[in-house]
Amino acid sequence: MSDAQLYFIAGPTASGKSAAALALGKQTGGVIVNADAMQVYQGLRIITARPSAEDEARVPHRLYGVLDPCERCSAGRWARMAADEIAATHASGKPAIVVGGTGLYFKALLEGLSPIPQTPPAVREAARVRRETLGPAAFRDEVIARDPGMAHLPEGDAQRLMRAWEVVEASGKTLTYFQGLPRTPLVTVEPQKTILAPARARLYVQCDQRAETMFAQGGVEEVEALLARRLDPQLPVMKTLGVPEIAAYLSGALSREEALSALQQNTRRLAKRQMTWLRHQMTGWPHREEGLGFGD
Repeated sequence: MSDAQLYFIAGPTASGKSAAALALGKQTGGVIVNADAMQVYQGLRIITARPSAEDEARVPHRLYGVLDPCERCSAGRWARMAADEIAATHASGKPAIVVGGTGLYFKALLEGLSPIPQTPPAVREAARVRRETLGPAAFRDEVIARDPGMAHLPEGDAQRLMRAWEVVEASGKTLTYFQGLPRTPLVTVEPQKTILAPARARLYVQCDQRAETMFAQGGVEEVEALLARRLDPQLPVMKTLGVPEIAAYLSGALSREEALSALQQNTRRLAKRQMTWLRHQMTGWPHREEGLGFGD
């Protein structure tokens, strides 16, 4: 039996996960692996609440700021990178500490990935054009006609509906078919798991403070630099929390106070959605208001 140690720390935004992981990393001599969908991108340290450069120097951090904002990072792509980092960490004799708020990433590691084929860029562009041409409602109808298993998706879930359209278009088989094929977990070590879930009132205060930090400590400049690149507005990074709100402020559509208020509200809403998802999808994981329960 392997003596390798693996820790999973999940939780909503502003719950203190990064600080908890840092403390555990110092205690165990471990390596921290990012499981936040937005912290994989470069140039958005403040906007994505990525650990500071000082904290990253205190304990080894992996998969932070490793992708350019022009790229797309799916759960599958992240899970393969994370599995490699975990294996390398264990090979060096150190514990691996996976931390983040993207619950789907943890599920991808634990349950494995469906063998969904990659789709060519031309097909992805065709899906985008098709949705624009038909409109969201008619596009959803077309997707469901081709893949009835996607009927649970609302018309606003453009990313997954376009993915389903792409897969049928490129392979001739439905996304539902590929999702039903057997999966193999990407980690072989049983992790110690915890969900960091502060009381709602305290979490919401921390969400408001997180939003204030974005405005006060460089988030505006990060968004300004991102907008200057004129990237595709459909890229994940362009929709990350903080980017639309600050972009509206920079364009003059909102005052600073209005943009901050919108960002605080949207941060609280994100935390609530994340908690609901974690509660329903990650059953059996211990919840802690503070501390991790790993011998503390």
